[in-house]
Amino acid sequence: MDPAPRLAVLISGGGSTLQNLLDRIADGTLPVEIAVVVSSRADVFGLERAHRAGVPALTVVRKAHADIEHFNDALHAALEPFAVDLVVLAGFLSLFQPRARYAGRVMNIHPALIPAFCGAGFYGDKVHQAVIESGVRVSGCTVHFADDHYDHGPIILQGTVPVLDDDSAETLAERVHALERELYPEAIRLWAAGRLHIEGRRVRILPPPE
Repeated sequence: MDPAPRLAVLISGGGSTLQNLLDRIADGTLPVEIAVVVSSRADVFGLERAHRAGVPALTVVRKAHADIEHFNDALHAALEPFAVDLVVLAGFLSLFQPRARYAGRVMNIHPALIPAFCGAGFYGDKVHQAVIESGVRVSGCTVHFADDHYDHGPIILQGTVPVLDDDSAETLAERVHALERELYPEAIRLWAAGRLHIEGRRVRILPPPE
């Protein structure tokens, strides 16, 4: 049997997405291994989640580096010893540059339907508030391969939730987060099964092997 693909999970906060992945791995529904967790901030609860699960956890503080290039130099150096197959962005608030080493092997989830309500500055409740103020009737989340731009790169999966007349950013976020908990593991499962093929700006989902 082939060894399970090795993931690096990059976080900046509480690690709820990390916990969801850990739970799916533990119950046998996500056939991967989290090799390392890297946080851009110290003293966040996501690091404690990693420690409790016995996963190596590192901190590469964004503010300790002069610019995004030097920050990514440090991130790549931190990941180097772990032989990572896929980098998973899980509420990571800084730009991760795949560079040649991880091209086509970085995945992100965004709490809206890309290309709407995305890009620099659109994260967390800011996204949901913008959705509500726009008057749109549908929102959702997008799992995509990440590149050198925020919330850009070929889309893997999208799902939708209704935007209700009495929604607040918090109530809309609850429905979107529930959807995220299903779509992100599914996208990683498809990748682990070799069923995702990038063709330019599109991702083709291949049929399961017979």
